[in-house]
Amino acid sequence: MWDRVTQTLTSAPRLLKRSLVLLSDALSCALASLIAIYLRLGYVPQITKPIALSLIFSVALCLLIFWIGGSYRTLFRYVGETTVKLLSRNLLVYAIPYAIIFTYYGVPGVPRTIGLLQPAILLLVILAERTLLAQIISLSGVSTRVADRPTVLIYGSGSAGRQLLGALRQSREMIVAGFVDDDLSLSGQTLDGLHVYRPAQLRDVIAKRQVSDVFLAIPSATRKRRNEIVAALRAHSVNVRTLPGMLDLAHGRVKVSDLREVETDDLLGRNRVAPNDTLLRRNITGKRVLVTGAGGSIGSELCRQIIDNAPAAIFLLDHSEFALYAIHRELTLLATQEALNVEIFPVLGSVAVPDLVGHVFAAHKPDVVFHAAAYKHVPLVEENVVEAVRNNVLGTANIALAALRHDVAHVVLISTDKAVRPTSIMGTTKRLAEQILQALAAKDAKTCFSMVRFGNVLGSSGSVVPLFRAQAHAGGPVTITHREMTRYFMVIPEAAQLVIQAGAMARGGEVFLLDMGDPVKIIDLARSVIALSGLTVRDADNPEGDVEIREVGLRPGEKLYEELLIDTTSEPSDHPLIMKANESFISWDALNPALERLAALITANDAPALIAELKRLVPEFTGYRQD
Repeated sequence: MWDRVTQTLTSAPRLLKRSLVLLSDALSCALASLIAIYLRLGYVPQITKPIALSLIFSVALCLLIFWIGGSYRTLFRYVGETTVKLLSRNLLVYAIPYAIIFTYYGVPGVPRTIGLLQPAILLLVILAERTLLAQIISLSGVSTRVADRPTVLIYGSGSAGRQLLGALRQSREMIVAGFVDDDLSLSGQTLDGLHVYRPAQLRDVIAKRQVSDVFLAIPSATRKRRNEIVAALRAHSVNVRTLPGMLDLAHGRVKVSDLREVETDDLLGRNRVAPNDTLLRRNITGKRVLVTGAGGSIGSELCRQIIDNAPAAIFLLDHSEFALYAIHRELTLLATQEALNVEIFPVLGSVAVPDLVGHVFAAHKPDVVFHAAAYKHVPLVEENVVEAVRNNVLGTANIALAALRHDVAHVVLISTDKAVRPTSIMGTTKRLAEQILQALAAKDAKTCFSMVRFGNVLGSSGSVVPLFRAQAHAGGPVTITHREMTRYFMVIPEAAQLVIQAGAMARGGEVFLLDMGDPVKIIDLARSVIALSGLTVRDADNPEGDVEIREVGLRPGEKLYEELLIDTTSEPSDHPLIMKANESFISWDALNPALERLAALITANDAPALIAELKRLVPEFTGYRQD
């Protein structure tokens, strides 16, 4: 019977429920007035005409102020901090005219003290009424759906946590057991009707309340602290999901759909820094922008960041038909959905073909070029020297010379930390590509050439993370080359933003260095991927684990440690995460004939001679090949 009544009430139209709350508030207001008179007189008074009129007036004034103040636009299914503040504010507005009329001026036949007593009593009665209403709704939901709803904890009781609680309560798909917070001063307190627990209480709370999921609502937490929390939660057999950082939350408002699984990206790299919008837009807004390698990991993210900053046109150049189709389709759909006024042109072809490059520049007249096209997979490049030099070196020369001929304002080369004292063919070709732009910049060129050098990006093609994940899901082993190997990591969106901002600061010839944070041991990355896959590492300490980590040895051209700086002369820039390095290079008069020799050796398909020429042009190259 009770379940039927509560279900009828909760499933009623919102207008009917609002009307019932209005009626309940009217009765509460009248009751508060009678209680105030009783406390003043010491007995239940007869309802005289003055008292009846005072009841009618107080009810009318209360409902009017509550309606105008928005008390009936809130959700009635829970009473939280927001509801209490709203009711208190509206009752304060109500109390002022009420006290003036009944206490200051007075009404014959009505005790003056009710002007002060009644608003205070009304606040208590209204809060009790709303709490009871919320409990009725809550009980009706529990009785019919509790068996199907998972119990969750919210880690973080700040603004994001409270917003997430509100979103979860609206969805009614989960039962929130409480908050967990690192701030021990909050321990034991009640927030929006829920208990706040200490991290040390997690094990007991999870077991007692049968918690299945923990949601991380700590967007401002450092990656180090996030790592510690996730590591602690892994021991409790709960699913861990997270909100993205506040930089990524739309308008800073939290929705249930913002929750996602914890990824490796969340645990590695640096703490995010908000981009400088002025730098982001300086070379993009209203400009015609060409991106080479537009279908690749970095190139496609550059395209996404560029289209967000209102270019006049964006030209997508890539030699992969499928990759070009995918990014062109994605950007076209985005432009349609967002009603963006931008032209999008796909160009299928290779930067290694000078005639095609020249045609692209002549036909489309770009103002800015982001040159991301390159072969970058170290072991593959080691076995394909001719094509690597053709694409990475001569392709860069084709882009740079075409930019000069067509008066392009800015060219930004996407480089790599592997260009620093290179031990691989890939790193050497990228260092030579840098020198091409440096040499042309030194000739007082009208085009502003710059380079941006950074380390590995998580999730890019060729990244170890997808490989580790696939190996873990297949049962292992997860293979690493060396237990002491370290790499710098950055997430792709931030890398693309920093590339754009660095290019906007260029004056010509700079090699920009992105602050990649602290290096990460690859074996630690492997452990994180295994753990995030819901598995355990099998080793001497845990012989019953799921997945083995196996060391297979360094591959040709690989370093144990990557470097970002050639020397210690790096200088700060206008951005805290971007530095500048003024590095030595070969003059264009000496470099141009060398490029012609490289072209001839490519035509002859003479890989050994190409390697020898690379060593001559980049003397710091310490490759493993001796031929």
